[in-house]
Amino acid sequence: MTDDSERNSLSGRVKRYAKVGRAMGGLAARVAGQRYLGIKVDKAEHASDLKAALGGLKGPLMKVAQIMSTIPDALPKEYVEELRQLQANAPAMGWPFVKRRMAAELGTHWQKHFQEFGHEAAAAASLGQVHHAVSLDGRKLACKLQYPDMQSAVEADLSQLKLIFRLYERYDRAIATEHIHSEIADRLREELDYEREAKAMALYRLMLAREKEVHLPEPLLDLTTRRLLSMTWIEGEPLMTFLEKKPSVELRNKVAYNMFRAWYVPFYEYGIIHGDPHLGNYTVRPKGTKDQGAVNLMDFGCIRIFEAKFVKGVIDLYWALERGDRDMAVHAYESWGFKGLNKEVIDVLNRWAKFVYGPLLEDRTRKIQEAESGIYGREVAENVHADLRRLGPVTPPKEFVFMDRAAIGLGSVFLHLKAEINWYQLFHDLIRDFDEKALAKRQKAALKEVGL
Repeated sequence: MTDDSERNSLSGRVKRYAKVGRAMGGLAARVAGQRYLGIKVDKAEHASDLKAALGGLKGPLMKVAQIMSTIPDALPKEYVEELRQLQANAPAMGWPFVKRRMAAELGTHWQKHFQEFGHEAAAAASLGQVHHAVSLDGRKLACKLQYPDMQSAVEADLSQLKLIFRLYERYDRAIATEHIHSEIADRLREELDYEREAKAMALYRLMLAREKEVHLPEPLLDLTTRRLLSMTWIEGEPLMTFLEKKPSVELRNKVAYNMFRAWYVPFYEYGIIHGDPHLGNYTVRPKGTKDQGAVNLMDFGCIRIFEAKFVKGVIDLYWALERGDRDMAVHAYESWGFKGLNKEVIDVLNRWAKFVYGPLLEDRTRKIQEAESGIYGREVAENVHADLRRLGPVTPPKEFVFMDRAAIGLGSVFLHLKAEINWYQLFHDLIRDFDEKALAKRQKAALKEVGL
């Protein structure tokens, strides 16, 4: 019943090119001027203009901006500061759009499937908006409706992003962007398929079934299509709202523990990670409630499935750092697919790895980052990438993009929480019984069970 006119089309892409071109053309010209004409560009001012241009666009380019702001050194820090402020709650589309979308997905009499359906959006994001509803059996629901022509918009914006990357690489790059673009493209195309997201949600419910303080919505497959996702509503509050209530360090630590388990139990047991640790993708059970400190994990459009050998490489690098085994570290990087490695490059990569793994290497209670330096990992990343620029381009494996992003994104959450935890013990609890073949077998069975 889906409207086929919304498939990727030349006319849709041309319209999108025009809209994006108006927003981005002048900005790109100014960057080109810096490279070719020696014109000095104020990066902070340029970044502010970029945020203003992207903030007015619905769709994937806004989503890409949020993603890019969390991938280490994908953009200069001035851009990251501005793009971090892009909020998921863009202006929602009105009731006429809602009626068209719901009729296209569930048929003319779509309202008969619900007791109630909210006319106003409860939340609006880059690719779609969410409405409250009540099912025929009385359950509270969240229904996510995809905006019109998103497939054309994704393809148009990915083409624009490739041009932006190429321009950026020509004047200031340490790491080649080809794999970053490829990985973002793969994940964005998957995010357009809400039936796939429903299966990913079922997968996470399976993988986290034993985690009693991590809550997930339940997908309603009979009310879900490629452009409509219906799920049970789960109550919680945003992390920053939770922190405004001045929770105790014990409660903050509980949230951090639950977040750690929510992200890394699936990775170390199944080789699967939630690739979008954006603040809008989870909520916290409020202070004073029965299950205060429990977390709600939401939005499963961006997940990454890794081969078991990649997970083994992550663990091998940990042991290499703990034991000071350089050969083992090199083997770990090579098993991931890093290219362009030499002695100096490996030394630089090890500095970054020691930062990321640092809290996991010390058997004591500590904060995730003990230096008060703002954005998690910024200073280390800047120093590492300055050295990589000097040594020449390094091509990271595409799988590494969202793994690195998840680590940095979660580190930022723990920084906000000011959590004080023995991260070493948490990590060792996860990897103590690691077996590469057992993980591959578990992953295959789980994916088969949910139809992914």
